[in-house]
Amino acid sequence: MVTLLELLAPAGNADIGIAAIDHGADAVYIGAPRFSARADASTSVADIARLIQHAHLYYARVYVALNTIMTDLELPEALEIIQEVFQMGADGLILQDLGLLELDLPPIPLIASTQMHNNTPEKVQFLEAVGFKRVILARELSLDEIAIIRQNTRVELEAFVYGALCVSYSGQCYMSQAATGRSGNRGVCAQPCRSPYTLIDGNGKVIQQDKFLLSLKDLNLISAIPDLIAAGVTSFKIEGRYKGIDYVKNVTAAFRQAIDQFISGHSDYCRSSSGSSTFTFSPEPSRTFNRGYTRYFITGRKEKVASIDTQKAIGQYVGTVTSVGKTYFRMDRHDLQNGDGICFFTKQKNLAGFRIDRVDKDKIYPNNMTGLNVGIPLYRNHDMAFTRILKKTSAHRRIAVEMVFIQEDAIIRLTVRDEDGNEVETIREVLCEPPRDPSRALKQIETHLLSIGNSPYQVIVLTIHPQQPGFLPVSTLNGIRRDVLETLTRIRLEKYPRQFVRLTPNNAPFPEIRLDFRANVLNDHARRFYERHGAEIIEPAFETLSSIAGKTVMTTRYCIRHQLDLCPTKHNRSTRPLKEPLKIRDRHHTYCLEFDCQQCRMFVILEGSGVNRKQHKGGCIV
Repeated sequence: MVTLLELLAPAGNADIGIAAIDHGADAVYIGAPRFSARADASTSVADIARLIQHAHLYYARVYVALNTIMTDLELPEALEIIQEVFQMGADGLILQDLGLLELDLPPIPLIASTQMHNNTPEKVQFLEAVGFKRVILARELSLDEIAIIRQNTRVELEAFVYGALCVSYSGQCYMSQAATGRSGNRGVCAQPCRSPYTLIDGNGKVIQQDKFLLSLKDLNLISAIPDLIAAGVTSFKIEGRYKGIDYVKNVTAAFRQAIDQFISGHSDYCRSSSGSSTFTFSPEPSRTFNRGYTRYFITGRKEKVASIDTQKAIGQYVGTVTSVGKTYFRMDRHDLQNGDGICFFTKQKNLAGFRIDRVDKDKIYPNNMTGLNVGIPLYRNHDMAFTRILKKTSAHRRIAVEMVFIQEDAIIRLTVRDEDGNEVETIREVLCEPPRDPSRALKQIETHLLSIGNSPYQVIVLTIHPQQPGFLPVSTLNGIRRDVLETLTRIRLEKYPRQFVRLTPNNAPFPEIRLDFRANVLNDHARRFYERHGAEIIEPAFETLSSIAGKTVMTTRYCIRHQLDLCPTKHNRSTRPLKEPLKIRDRHHTYCLEFDCQQCRMFVILEGSGVNRKQHKGGCIV
């Protein structure tokens, strides 16, 4: 049995989604016109339809994200959108709000958003039982944890492999709502995790001043593709519906090559769409937006995952300053060009940068020399040469076809069979003239049947009978080639292997009995859903609470104490424990930090009354 592997790319709009398909994506995900977790990346129905048409030609899929929580008044509109995108041909619906499952949904495959925080076998088993075809796993899971989920379920597993990381458990971050009134679960996160904070101990002593203590590096698991496959993942998701087309082209192409390399050595795996892409560039993810890279917790807690000195993109490391003149500097070697953007960290660990005005052999003239010293590492966060390449057509995706051309009596017959087994034939009545030069006539037929231009097809085999055909006009050859390929395109779209999944409500027990605000229940339909599955809602969604003081606004596997080498565990016995409680504060709010050292979790709590957790010395929950 062959296992299908899917490369899933983001589509901030239809044009970016089309570029992702052309650069090798097996599927793309795009925001619905409303109710997407990236509200500013919502897309019109016309654009979604245009993207679906392009993707389905390559048997690639389009998933529509409708993954916010909704009020009862919003559910009818959400249902209308779902029905509309289903009629367009969407291949799946990414959901967070389980109240939608109480509606009369069309038979569209359901995908459980990572906003549901899908982190345990029990949770994934439940989602499978109630009808989800796929589950998007929590980002912070390790390979071992994914493997256990795979052993206990049969549902498709999708995992993030690249891009920005939410520091909190997805769907359980309420910091933006608490601080700004903008809810991440409603699609308008203000990203307070990318803001600077000051860390203070229980005595009021400042431990870190104005640092990006909750801002993580970007995920990059390109080298872990084989391990993820072994653990049971079959869909590999690139984050980035707010990212530009250059980012999507570059990263998609890089992961296409990585997955294809794995497939080439494993005959029991294949890609889940048709065609192959060729690129006009060498993909390098570090040459487009990134904050530096982390493998997060895929192999456990083994690295520092935050970028506390900056929340901005630093790009690609390009070398170290070797000498400094009055208006220029030198590096040991470089490929820098006029207009490149360069950044570096000052002695105070602040991010600084400049543009390159001119490169004269080994001398590099920036528009600002401030802070440049010998030995400083430099990073390129704007690559002019790479950007120029990516702004043009940088990939072609072709579907392999075999052509058979037969000339007999007064007709010519052109048959085309594609890599998916679709076959079409065009026949024309033609009076053929005996060729003066048979080899030239044969060559002309070959040349014009193979001249596919911007067609989405690539002829890998062309068979011509007889070997000494009669002479045919160029217009006839071009016309029959054009007609047969247009017919093939129509047939491919008609035979697109779309999946239909009818939802059947049941009473499968939810793995928890009492659910507080972290269940994100904002409507009566969601409440009824949970109650039907044996759970009691003891608290509505955070967005409706009248008092939020003392509430945990973020739960995360990331730990500030570990990041700063202040973890008071047996592995760090020499570390002098800090006076608890630790707090972080910005200009407007103060948050108390609590630590569950047994589970290695950190809780960020909006300061105020109502905190009632049992603690022991050291600030760890027991």
